[in-house]
Amino acid sequence: MKFTDGQWLNKDKHTLLHPQQVFDVKHENDTLAVYVFTQFAPGRAKTLDQGTLTIRLSSPQENIIKVCINHFEGIKERGPVFPLNIQSNIKTAYEEDEKSITFITGKTKAVIQKEVFTIAYFYEDKKLTGSLPKCAAYINNEKDEKFIREQLSLTVGECVYGLGERFTPFVKNGQVVEMWNEDGGTSSELAYKNIPFYITNQNYGVFINHPEKVSFEVASEQVERVQFSVPGEKLEYFIIGGSNMREVIANYTALSGKPALPPAWSFGLWLTTSFTTSYDENTVNEFIEGMFSRDLPLHVFHFDCFWMKEVEWCNFEWDESVFKDPEAMLRRLKDKGLKICVWINPYIAQKSKLFKEGMEKGYLVKLANGDVWQWDRWQAGMGLVDFTNPAASEWYQEKLKALLDMGVDSFKTDFGERIPTQVVYYDGSDPIKMHNFYTYLYNEAVFDLLVRERGANEAALFARSATACAQKFPIHWGGDCWATYESMAESLRGGLSLCMSGFGFWSHDISGFENLASPDIYKRWVAFGLLSTHSRLHGSSSYRVPWLFDEEAVEVLRYFTNLKCKLMPYLYNEAYNTSQTGYPMMRSMVMDFNEPACKYLDTQYMLGESLMVAPIFNNEGKVSYYLPEGKWMNFLTGKTLEGGRYYTETHDYMSIPLMVKANTLIAIGHNDHDVVYDYAECVEVQLIHLEEGQKASAVVRDHKGEIELIVKAVYYSGVLTVTSEGVGKPWTLLLRNIDKVTAAVGCNIEGVIEGSKVTPTDYSGTITIAY
Repeated sequence: MKFTDGQWLNKDKHTLLHPQQVFDVKHENDTLAVYVFTQFAPGRAKTLDQGTLTIRLSSPQENIIKVCINHFEGIKERGPVFPLNIQSNIKTAYEEDEKSITFITGKTKAVIQKEVFTIAYFYEDKKLTGSLPKCAAYINNEKDEKFIREQLSLTVGECVYGLGERFTPFVKNGQVVEMWNEDGGTSSELAYKNIPFYITNQNYGVFINHPEKVSFEVASEQVERVQFSVPGEKLEYFIIGGSNMREVIANYTALSGKPALPPAWSFGLWLTTSFTTSYDENTVNEFIEGMFSRDLPLHVFHFDCFWMKEVEWCNFEWDESVFKDPEAMLRRLKDKGLKICVWINPYIAQKSKLFKEGMEKGYLVKLANGDVWQWDRWQAGMGLVDFTNPAASEWYQEKLKALLDMGVDSFKTDFGERIPTQVVYYDGSDPIKMHNFYTYLYNEAVFDLLVRERGANEAALFARSATACAQKFPIHWGGDCWATYESMAESLRGGLSLCMSGFGFWSHDISGFENLASPDIYKRWVAFGLLSTHSRLHGSSSYRVPWLFDEEAVEVLRYFTNLKCKLMPYLYNEAYNTSQTGYPMMRSMVMDFNEPACKYLDTQYMLGESLMVAPIFNNEGKVSYYLPEGKWMNFLTGKTLEGGRYYTETHDYMSIPLMVKANTLIAIGHNDHDVVYDYAECVEVQLIHLEEGQKASAVVRDHKGEIELIVKAVYYSGVLTVTSEGVGKPWTLLLRNIDKVTAAVGCNIEGVIEGSKVTPTDYSGTITIAY
């Protein structure tokens, strides 16, 4: 939202009051309160007839500064609020002299100038950003609407990222961004997942602690600043410091919540019925048998909307005209080794028998006069479950529990964006704030049920909408994309943007949701999809089984699904690390490599610590990608390339730039059909270009995240030393940067040497190799 006309003028009939002069300071209970005149007051007379602002600084966690700007403080607070992890024992320091005030938490500090009010923020004494004169403002317009605004400075070359899953340009500079969840597809400025957090390549993050609509002007209204504003009398934001972008994200997710570790089976291939297609048990069996007969691994089968009878969504009952014995059907599918997911949403159609029950018990959101809120969009006469009512949440969970008891494993929690604002909630929540926050309560209710019924290691959603803190309930997918290369690229931009916003895991509809992809697009998207954290074949009005495209599509899908299965020891360890650190498993290049060329890269990404993926977005098979400094090896071909430059290549459908950076140990599994197996059994640990004086390590975990094998390597003075600790299961060391081991295995591991492979016969100890 814009409040000015250029640099000099305010918009017509807008009054802006700025913090001008500090007149009092109080520091108690580790909170700094700074009282500021909005007009300079050289004498007592000037202290009359003017407003003041109170600016409070505190620290919810070390290295994070909370800033709260208040005008009138007598306004009753109404929820909801983001469920943040606030620590009560954070010690802060406070310094003051004649000209300035300094507030310190850990390595992060704020310096306030008194006479002409400004705030500058620092990490390890490096300036991050600041609020300059007349940046902060309390605003009133001709409609007597009140706003509080803040503007934080940008420096030369600074790029802004994040703000949720946005399909607009990856770098947000120059954009106007509104935090308002909407069902807009992937080809517009609207977003399903609006997250009021941004991060910059100057290694700091800013989180605006408001679930309602936050309006951002990102280097747009004032090109040297990021502006954010909210309606009302108070604005609250956090400055999050870190030594690099990883640390900033780690600190932010420590505040807002770490992503849960998804179950191992969720990383496999998901196949769905698609949306409006006609299907029954025979159709489902044809798909599954078609996959198995073609030797195509399949791990999860998803039933989309029409598993329930039309015009009755949601009644949580199988359409008996199509599925005569759903419990027996699910049992047969699970006997094939499949996990089962079904589609749900938080709406209750008027024709559903649950509507009357929900209305009578007060479980549906109401209008001010006590009537149930209803409309005809999506489902005729539908109501909305009121998750602010604990009894309503339990009622909703009971309906889902019956499906879990039947054999369902997961839920696709679709929708959650079309939330009305002229309504009344059970707990008195502000309906404007609830518009975005509703999805948190919706997904929390479903995720908590899965944790309770299946266990924390088995809980996974497939969610479309989100707000801040919802990264705790993975997995999230990108919504309705088109079957085009342009939409494939915008989906990746959205995913990278979401992962810059604290989300660890992300998926998308392989080959696009709307329309039917060409065989060419299908095959290129399959490679991208199977090299994402989660992989799903899904469409709108047409099926997505590969043989409907062409026979080569079957080969491509098999190849990349086999590849992902073998990568599971590496991928699952990376997923575990994400759950512990908050650092996204699928992430943009700039998060890992502080090189100018990486700042704008949005057509390639890191998949975990060591793998770089560059999808192909054209029917010629051409791809251009950048490799950061150092040696890189194509994992599929073994070809080594020097970093610090761009490469342009042409690939067939069975190939993609999948690069491993040097000085890497990467664990590769023995199973190319399953994603749930013993990752430590017969695991092959590949050592990629370990350079003189460097070291590398690999960790293999079981399905609960417990360590089963650790392998470490160091190369010094021409001697490679490899140490291992494990559970005594056979494993192999493969040296991919040399052709042949030239010296015998030494020290306390005996083993067998075959070319560049060493297979220990004692599984814990040390291998020493000269080469």
